[in-house]
Amino acid sequence: MRHTISVLVENKFGVLTRIAGLFSGRGYNIESLTVGPTQDRALSKMTIVTSGDDAVLEQIDKQLNKLVEVVKVTDLTGAGFTARELMLIKLKATGKTRGEIVQIANIFRGSVTYVHHDAMVIEVTGRTEKLDEFIELMEPFGIVELARTGKVALARSAQPTESLQEYDSHC
Repeated sequence: MRHTISVLVENKFGVLTRIAGLFSGRGYNIESLTVGPTQDRALSKMTIVTSGDDAVLEQIDKQLNKLVEVVKVTDLTGAGFTARELMLIKLKATGKTRGEIVQIANIFRGSVTYVHHDAMVIEVTGRTEKLDEFIELMEPFGIVELARTGKVALARSAQPTESLQEYDSHC
């Protein structure tokens, strides 16, 4: 089963390395990883997508919580969360195909960010499945290159997944 995990960490040098090492050292794969600042500059939020059964997830949770810099670990899977991913995709484009590519991009609410005489770059944001579908439709045109951010996610509940009070008591 695929799990989306939110990890609130202290914004310190080497935290990302320790967390990635924790996963690799135990043979767990990270399918997607995003890291960014929160409203508190002392904290960063990681969104990690990984696969495994409940026992694997329990081990990941326990191991993450042992790290001093980890403030809070939340498995968002099944709890109701909103997730999005950003993709930039560079495509071969000629005068004949450019219009069709733009039409499909518009259906996916994508936007053209760059146009050249033989290529174009489209930005698409949405669920991972939406981006996968867009890639599938763009393959016949010729994908030159693509880059994806990985999933970012927030719980839908009114309560934040991180609590500054929890952080203060953690320090």
